Amino acid sequence: MNGTLCIMLLSLLSLLEGNFSIEMAFVGDAMQHGPQIKAARQADGTYDYTPCFKYVEDDIKGADYAVVNLECPLGGTPYSGYPAFSAPDEYAAELRRVGFDLFTTANNHCLDRRDSGLKRTLDVLDRLGVAHAGTYRNKAERERALPLVVDVKGVKIGFLSYTYGTNGIPIQGDAVVDIIDKKRIKADIAAARKAGAQMLCVCMHWGIEYMLKPVQEQKNLADFLVGEGVDLIIGNHPHVVEPWEIRYSPEHGKRVLVVYSLGNFISNQTTIDSRGGAMIKVRIDVSGDRPEVRDAECKLFFVQKPRMGGENYVLIPEGREDLLRADSKGEYNTFMSRTHKTLGE
Repeated sequence: MNGTLCIMLLSLLSLLEGNFSIEMAFVGDAMQHGPQIKAARQADGTYDYTPCFKYVEDDIKGADYAVVNLECPLGGTPYSGYPAFSAPDEYAAELRRVGFDLFTTANNHCLDRRDSGLKRTLDVLDRLGVAHAGTYRNKAERERALPLVVDVKGVKIGFLSYTYGTNGIPIQGDAVVDIIDKKRIKADIAAARKAGAQMLCVCMHWGIEYMLKPVQEQKNLADFLVGEGVDLIIGNHPHVVEPWEIRYSPEHGKRVLVVYSLGNFISNQTTIDSRGGAMIKVRIDVSGDRPEVRDAECKLFFVQKPRMGGENYVLIPEGREDLLRADSKGEYNTFMSRTHKTLGE
């Protein structure tokens, strides 16, 4: 039998039997510091981010579902970087264009422009037609929006997003930020299951900035989530890559992906360990109506900063040294070697 025909018949048989795979991609903190905003600004006052993700776009679009942590409000002008972020709308539009399906918004910077900035961020994301989780205009909206259950190739996957805090900035009105609270998380997980979620992904903004290993609180929360039957635990906030693992939950009889921190997706941070991040691509095998985490791979990338006017920030994937400027190679090599050491440990 012709080899191509054989593969087609086997694929058709797998579909008829309900056996197939889903690939999901997750990245870390998508930030917008002042120099990034300046680099993207065009002469006509618009902002162009198309150079930033062109070398990782295929990986993002190649996934069946891709998730990014939007760690900067779209609070309108004047745009600003650290410590109180407000990014141009074009930034979110470009993240959407390159293939991200879900933006998590529960993080310590979501109230940088107070309640109005939080709500405006949601307005922009809604106009872009992208799903989001973690912040809400009011309690009634949260009750309508949750549980967020997404259909990915016929599999219903529930998504939840929580943050440890908001940098001490209080909510001034009726906005809602999902703060890490075990009682709340437990109730949200139950609601997602009741709504038909076959898998659960919980995105956690947790940990200590620039720590290369998870602290005990992260480990304890991961254990709690595994015990609650969560399938995917995706961590952010430390701005550096921390270890990840696939562990087996004997209580629930399944594999669970635990990612403590994916580091920065893109930023202007300067410490060598924060100069890049990781994309985790997880394969979910589906047999009948039972989806299960099968395996995952980690792809690293480095943020090459502009050297002169007219250049922008560009993500350089590992193994693409040909894309590096000569003055970036030393930092690239140091970042990659240190991050591999962290992951190896």
